[in-house]
Amino acid sequence: MMMPINKQWQIPRRTFLKGLGTAMALPLLESMAPGVSPAAALGTPSSPRRLAFIFVPNGVNMDDWTPSAVGSDFALPPILQPLRAVKDDLLVLSGLAQDKARPHGDGGGDHARGSATFLTGCQARKTHGADIRVGISVDQVAAAALGKATRLASIELGCDRGQQAGNCDSGYSCAYSFNISWKTESTPMPPEIRPRLAFDRLFSNGRKGELAESRARRERHQRSILDFVMEDANRLRVGLGYTDRRKLDEYLTAVRDLELRIEQAEKFAAAFPDYAKPSAGIPKDYEQHVRLMFDLLTLAFQTDTTRVSSFILAHDGSNRPYPFIQVSEGHHDLSHHGNDAAKKEKIAKINRFHITQLAFFLEKLKSTKEGEGTLLDNCMIVYGSGIGDGNAHNHDNLPVLLAGKGGGTLRMGRHVRYEKETPMTNLYLSMLERVGVPVERLGDSTGPLAGLG
Repeated sequence: MMMPINKQWQIPRRTFLKGLGTAMALPLLESMAPGVSPAAALGTPSSPRRLAFIFVPNGVNMDDWTPSAVGSDFALPPILQPLRAVKDDLLVLSGLAQDKARPHGDGGGDHARGSATFLTGCQARKTHGADIRVGISVDQVAAAALGKATRLASIELGCDRGQQAGNCDSGYSCAYSFNISWKTESTPMPPEIRPRLAFDRLFSNGRKGELAESRARRERHQRSILDFVMEDANRLRVGLGYTDRRKLDEYLTAVRDLELRIEQAEKFAAAFPDYAKPSAGIPKDYEQHVRLMFDLLTLAFQTDTTRVSSFILAHDGSNRPYPFIQVSEGHHDLSHHGNDAAKKEKIAKINRFHITQLAFFLEKLKSTKEGEGTLLDNCMIVYGSGIGDGNAHNHDNLPVLLAGKGGGTLRMGRHVRYEKETPMTNLYLSMLERVGVPVERLGDSTGPLAGLG
């Protein structure tokens, strides 16, 4: 429990609202004590910089993705138009490649290699046995250093129920197809796809017995997680100024709103007949599922619970249909379009749907104030695929976006075209430098990516 404070006192940045099974970190408040933070000790600014890596499957319709002009005077093409509100916070990066996603004598398996290589830049060993091997991913390189300053080193999220064993793509293990984050060359970090469990991880105190009891009480008595921390919250509120009280109330309201939406999604899914039910705890509505996960990630960054995340919107090779946008065929089937105009148009609709979800996330980050700027100002968010055109299965000229200003170190609002075969891992080197975790090499990198600042 916290001691009462007054308006002249300051509270530590690492203040938590505590209760049974619960430890809720707070957003940055004006009354939080200045001084040397864990971030500063790592060589980064007092407003921490965050990294997120968002993966989409099967490439895109590049004709409707790529801007015709380079530089700042470019128009957003049809697929990217949902990002118009954050265009000035965005870089469209053309020409980047993942060479290690190519066969190099290993034959088929572009989807498995595309996802396994996406954040590692390494060639995946072709096996569907236990002897998987690829490389350490950029997010886990960052997490090993930045995680020393946060409660969670990283958060891995997804929307597809995955497999960690078996043959999923032309002799490649399912572990390659369903994971983009790798802690070691043989240890994937499986994404959490259930919003409830991601929520509990975000606000849990890590004591399993208490967490189980807290969850049981909430379910049995229809209580909120906030019920367990309100005593601390009310004690804290007494000593805060007006602005901080308003920010605290907005934060608690956002947590409760997210909790209610998760509960509603679970009830809606449970109402389906057995043959149509999704997996336990998974929202039936895909768009709702994606947005719940993005809201969880926003809170994780806002409270500095973690500074590193990866998010798989769907696994590479996914054949999910999108009937809610009038696309009833499977995504993977459509990606083999054979230059059929009608199929390419449907692919573009799927691509635009995914971009619309990204826009939802980026706009939320931009509307969240942090210090003198916004949460988005202190983020670097990569969005892309391990395949360029799904029909060609190519791994060059990948569809890649970089959003956020990296703490003011990036010059945004541009389309930058790089020389053919520029390693995508060069982008990751530049990002790691900007969060105070410089490395000489990652995968097939050749040096930091120029033209970002």
